[in-house]
Amino acid sequence: MHALRTLITPLALSFAFSMPLGAANDFDFTKIAPKVTQNVGELLERAHYSRRKLDDGLSRQLLKNLIERLDYNHLFFTQKDVDDFSAKYALALDEAIVAGNTDVATEVFRVFRKRVEDRVAKVKEALKVEFKFEGTQTAELNRQKSPWPKDEAAADDIWKKRIEGEMLDRTLMEDKVEPPVKVITRRYDQLLRGIHEQSDEDVLAMYLSVLSETYDPHSEYMSRTQLDNFNINMSLALIGIGAVLTTEDGYAKIRELVPGGPAATDGRLKEGDRVSAVAQGDGDFVETVDMKLDKVVEMIRGKENTVVRLRVIPTTATDPSERKVVEITRQKVKLKEQEAKAEIIENKLPDGTTQRLGWIVLPSFYADMQRSGAAGAKSTTKDVRILLERLKKEGIQGLVMDLRRNGGGSLEEAVNLTGLFIKKGPVVIAKDSNDRRNILRDKDASVIYEGPMIVLTNKLSASASEIFAAALQDYGRAVVVGDSSTFGKGTVQTMVELGNIIPLSLSGKRTGNEAGALKLTIQKFYRVSGGSTQLKGVISDIKLPSLWDQADIGEGALKGPMPFDTIEAAPIEKFEKDLFMDQLKLRSATRIAQDPEFKWINEDIGRSKKRISENKISLNIASRKAELEEDKARKNQRKDERAKHKVAEPKLFAVTLDNADKPELEPKAADKPDKKTEPKPDAPRKKDDDDDDDDVQAPRVDPIRNETINILRDLVDITRTATAATK
Repeated sequence: MHALRTLITPLALSFAFSMPLGAANDFDFTKIAPKVTQNVGELLERAHYSRRKLDDGLSRQLLKNLIERLDYNHLFFTQKDVDDFSAKYALALDEAIVAGNTDVATEVFRVFRKRVEDRVAKVKEALKVEFKFEGTQTAELNRQKSPWPKDEAAADDIWKKRIEGEMLDRTLMEDKVEPPVKVITRRYDQLLRGIHEQSDEDVLAMYLSVLSETYDPHSEYMSRTQLDNFNINMSLALIGIGAVLTTEDGYAKIRELVPGGPAATDGRLKEGDRVSAVAQGDGDFVETVDMKLDKVVEMIRGKENTVVRLRVIPTTATDPSERKVVEITRQKVKLKEQEAKAEIIENKLPDGTTQRLGWIVLPSFYADMQRSGAAGAKSTTKDVRILLERLKKEGIQGLVMDLRRNGGGSLEEAVNLTGLFIKKGPVVIAKDSNDRRNILRDKDASVIYEGPMIVLTNKLSASASEIFAAALQDYGRAVVVGDSSTFGKGTVQTMVELGNIIPLSLSGKRTGNEAGALKLTIQKFYRVSGGSTQLKGVISDIKLPSLWDQADIGEGALKGPMPFDTIEAAPIEKFEKDLFMDQLKLRSATRIAQDPEFKWINEDIGRSKKRISENKISLNIASRKAELEEDKARKNQRKDERAKHKVAEPKLFAVTLDNADKPELEPKAADKPDKKTEPKPDAPRKKDDDDDDDDVQAPRVDPIRNETINILRDLVDITRTATAATK
C-alpha cells in the first residue's frame, strides 16, 4: 500500500516559481496525459542506460510491478484477480504506452479501489465480534513474499487473523486513550479516504513511476508536485508559510512548524491545529474538510509576499465549533534542519591536556540546481567549508564526517566536497551505455583539512555518499567506519522536465512543469580504483555491530537492480600518511568485545533475525503478555547496567552556519538520540506501512558514535606517536 500511505507534505514546499493557485487549478492534465505517457516511454527506451526495449517481456514485468505497488503486502487482490489481469493485459502494456493509452492503469486501480472498499466493510463487521485472544493461532507479520490469497475465502481467513492481531496490539498498549475498535476503525476509514482521494492524475503518476522503476529502481516519474518538492529539498530553500501538514479525519493538520519560518515567527498557528478553510488575500474562504491534502497544500502555496488566510480549529479548543483565522504573508524559508552542522567534542586526556575533535553531520548532498554557480546559491561544499574553517580555528585534532542516513544528492557536490580533503585528481568515473567514460576530477590543489579523518556510514548511506566515502578510501585519506557496507547505489540520474518536450497543451498554452519530470538513469559510476559501488556499496575498513546490517535494505533488496561490474582504474596520487589500519582494528575489536552496548546489539540482531525468519506473531494474549514482560525486564536490566557504568560526558560545542562566525561558541547539552535522529531502516525502500521492522530501532544511546570517537582518538594518538618517532 506504499502508493496510498498517509501523505505528509511540507506546506512550505512550494517551488519559487510555482504557478499561483488559479493558474494551477485551471490546468487540465488529461489534455497532455497521452503525450506525457508516450514521452516517458520513449525516453526510457532510447535514453535509459540499459537501452531496454518496450516489449512483451517488459509489459509482463510492468503489470506485475503495478499490482505489487498497489497491494504490496498481498492483502487485497486474490490470485484470481492477478490471473485475470495477466490474461487481459500482460502483453498489451508496451503497445498501450506507445499509443499514450493508460486505460489499464485506470482499470487495475478501479479494481483495487473496489477490493479495498469491500475489505474495509468486512473489517468493520469483523470488529463487532468479541475477540478472546486464546489458542495457538498466529498471524503473518509480513506478506510481501507470500502468495496471493487463492480466493475470497482464503483472503477472509488472512484478514481475520490480521484484525485479531491489530486488536490484540491495541489491547496490550499501556498508553491507550481510546477503545481499540475506535482506533482501528479510524485507521481503515483513513485508508479508504486516501483511496478515494486519488485523482486520475495521481493514478497516472503512480503508473508512470512504476514503468520507470521497471527499468531500474532509481528511475522515476515525478508529478508536478513531486518535482517542486524535489527541487526544494535539493536547494533547501522555498516560498511558503513554513509549516508541515498531515491528514487526520478529513482535516489538514499542522504537524510541525519550520523554525524561523513565517508561521513559527507569527506564533498564532500551533502544532495540532486543523485547517478547515483557506482564502487567498481578501478573497472568500474555500472549505478544505475532506479535501485531498495535495490540494490544500496547493491552496496555501503562492508567490513571495502574498497573503494567505487560514481558518483553523485550535488544538486547544474545547468547543468543536471554535475557529480562529490566521493571516500569514508567504516568505522565503530556509530548511536549516537539513543543512550540514557540526560539533566540537572536548575531552580531558589522562595527561591533563585537552583534546578537541570535530564531528560534521551531513544529511544530504544538496545544491540549488536552478541557480548553480550563482552568488548565494545553496551548496553542500560551501557550507562544509565554512564549518571546517571554524573547526580548524577551534583547534580540532581529528574529524568525523557522519554520512549515516545520507541518501545522496548532487554528484557535482560529492566531487567538490571530496576536493576539500585531497589534492587535485580523479574522484569518480562515470560511464554511459556506449562505454563513453568521463573522469570527474577535483581541479583545486588546495586542501582545507589534512588531519586524521573518519567517514562514518551505514546501510542508508547511498549514491553521492558512496562516491565521497569510496574516493577518500581509495586515496588512503580517511578510515571508513560503520556497517559492513553502504547502500550500493552506483548509478547516475538526470532530470528531464517533460514540459520542455511537450511545450504546448491542446489549448495552445505552455505547460510549464505541469507535465512533471522523468528522473532517468543514464550512467553508472565507478570508484577511481575501478570497481563499481553498485550492489556491493563501500565496504567499511572497520565494521561495527549494527541493527541496520541485518535489515533487508540496500540496492540488492530493490526490484531489478543493475549488476555490479568493474572498469580500468584511474591513476591517482595517494595520501602520504599511514592510517595504521591494523592497530585501529585491533583496538576497536578489543573495546567492542568488552562493551555491553555492542553485546546487547548483537543479542537484538539475533532476536530480530529469528522474528524475521519465523514471520509470525502469536494471537494468544497470555503469550504476548509474557513476551512484553520479558522485553520490559530486559530493558530495565540494561537501564540498570547503564546507570552503574556511567562515564563522564564530553563537553560539546555546536557549530552551525549561523554561529560559525561568532566570537565564542556556547557549550551544549549532550545529545539524546531518538527515533527522529535514527529512523527505522525501511526509509529508503518503497515499503508498506504494515511492514514490521520494530526490532530495528535506534538504541537510547549511540554506541556507534561513541566507538567512532574512540577510533578517531586512536588514530590521532597513533599518528602523533608515529610522527614524533620520525623526528
